[in-house]
Amino acid sequence: MSAADFDQHTAITMTPLELRTDVPALQEGAYFNYGAHGPSPRFVVEAAASFLETHEYTSPIEDDPYRTAFDTYDEVRATVADFVGADADEIALTESTTAGINAVADGIDWGPDDVVVRTDLEHPAGILPWQRLEREGVEVRVVETEAGRIDREAFADAVEDATLACFSALTWTHGTRLPVADLVDVAHDAGALALVDAVQIPGQAPLDVGEWGADAVAAAGHKWLLGLWGGGFLYVDEAVAADLEPRRVGYRSVEDSGDDPCTFAAGARRFEVGSANPAPHVALAEAIGAIEDVGLGTIQDRVTELAGRLGEGIPDDRLLSPDEPESGLVTIDVDDPESTVERLGEAGIVVRDLPFPEAIRASVHAVNTAEEVDRLLAALESEF
Repeated sequence: MSAADFDQHTAITMTPLELRTDVPALQEGAYFNYGAHGPSPRFVVEAAASFLETHEYTSPIEDDPYRTAFDTYDEVRATVADFVGADADEIALTESTTAGINAVADGIDWGPDDVVVRTDLEHPAGILPWQRLEREGVEVRVVETEAGRIDREAFADAVEDATLACFSALTWTHGTRLPVADLVDVAHDAGALALVDAVQIPGQAPLDVGEWGADAVAAAGHKWLLGLWGGGFLYVDEAVAADLEPRRVGYRSVEDSGDDPCTFAAGARRFEVGSANPAPHVALAEAIGAIEDVGLGTIQDRVTELAGRLGEGIPDDRLLSPDEPESGLVTIDVDDPESTVERLGEAGIVVRDLPFPEAIRASVHAVNTAEEVDRLLAALESEF
């Protein structure tokens, strides 16, 4: 398979419900957990499987497995770059959002005077790398938030003299949107790098890294994009990448592995390491194509409509997400989140519990239906 053979996707017009019909996991039950895992359509899985067959059955004799893989990496980087408004050299293919955040953390030469700032809303992906640095003497400041909102002045105070600020574009706890471009400006005014966890954005809303102005953006395709696990990506501004030196280095990280000393690959590619399986990224590109066929505007409108339908049915004192939805993530206060998740699961309704706030979260995608939302509301009536 050559790079020219890789992209077999043909643009079509598809409705959210037409996309739904090709997702086997959605044919029974009511699934509301896209914020954790988005079940893949058949054609996404088939694209990955087709690549694997070519790579393992045909390429060793008719081509070269490494050329096949590298051509595929290049094609996927270009697809992701177009999707997020970047240049291909500003995209690294990663395993996950966590891997992307760690790549940036490991690319900085930290000292005892350095400071990292994060919010108290971060996923463990945006907490654990900084805890490790804290053990090495780096100061970590945590900006407290309220109801999924961040106070700009508190953030500005925290990033004064900081090295890097890490925060989410869309909170996994409340489904609220943080003012990313504004926070990036505040961080830059303080001389700090801005690293954004954007994993809850792709697939349910447009993402343009140029509008944010962030130095780095980490995300993955296995949630709202309905891709496979292992298909993550990292955007790093080309000028910023030039000053970052990754600690994990392999033949994909450098221009020529025979050079001594080595020269890091241009841009974000320096964060790619070795012989990673391209199949999850083939699936990522296929999933991006499908989402674009449906249209991000169509998806966003439908997510807002269905999440609003759910929110309207929840008592005001139990709804922990905004009354007017900012995403498909709807957080609901119940007395015993774990038992509620178990009870709903037995009824064929999939949601998840959150560690903070202690609540359940329903992730409403455009491929959900109004009937499923009503079924969830009916099942929650006894909680209130």
